[in-house]
Amino acid sequence: MSHHVTQVPDGLSRMAASFLWLHAVRVEPRPLERYREQWREHGISAAAIDRAVAYEARWGGFMLPPAPRYDGGPHVLGADVPDGAEERGWWFAAGDQRCSLPYSFMIGPEGEFGIRGGRWTPLHAHIEGWVESVALAHDADRNARRITQLSGDAVAGLDLDGLDPVPLVAGLADTWWRGPDSLVAVHRGEAEHFGRPDFLTARVYEGLPEHAFWFD
Repeated sequence: MSHHVTQVPDGLSRMAASFLWLHAVRVEPRPLERYREQWREHGISAAAIDRAVAYEARWGGFMLPPAPRYDGGPHVLGADVPDGAEERGWWFAAGDQRCSLPYSFMIGPEGEFGIRGGRWTPLHAHIEGWVESVALAHDADRNARRITQLSGDAVAGLDLDGLDPVPLVAGLADTWWRGPDSLVAVHRGEAEHFGRPDFLTARVYEGLPEHAFWFD
């Protein structure tokens, strides 16, 4: 049974923490520790299991509102059996897709959040960056006076001079940029993943009030 969030993970901005309090629900995390011996028998490293168990305890069961890209992002956050090898590193699921997609949402060998199908494309340096980005998009969607969607060549020609990167999202393929009363979200993940420059997208939010910038 789902229920309202009664505690949010530490280390988030006020904006993201408020977003989880008000708009997320959480079901019970899965008790992954019970699978440790079984996973070890299949050659999965103890360190990889530790990471998956810790992720589940911190983020397992969180259900966030949909993100504007990647068909909404994961539906329910949660880990599963790690996949990989010692020489390549280990991945594990970040959460289930909301719909059929040609990739899965994964946590990478260095803790990155990204998409993995035919290749691995990290979107943010950690899951917290993804959560911050979803919270930021939700706040900007509600408060912007004007929202412009760009794709392909229009994104490649987007002038970001004079804008500052938003470090809280820990952007890798996907980045956010801030102006005096504007935000720009640049999504390169699917373009890089599929080798399709036409999949490049950006969302420009203009006319944002000062209170929309909850970055502390």
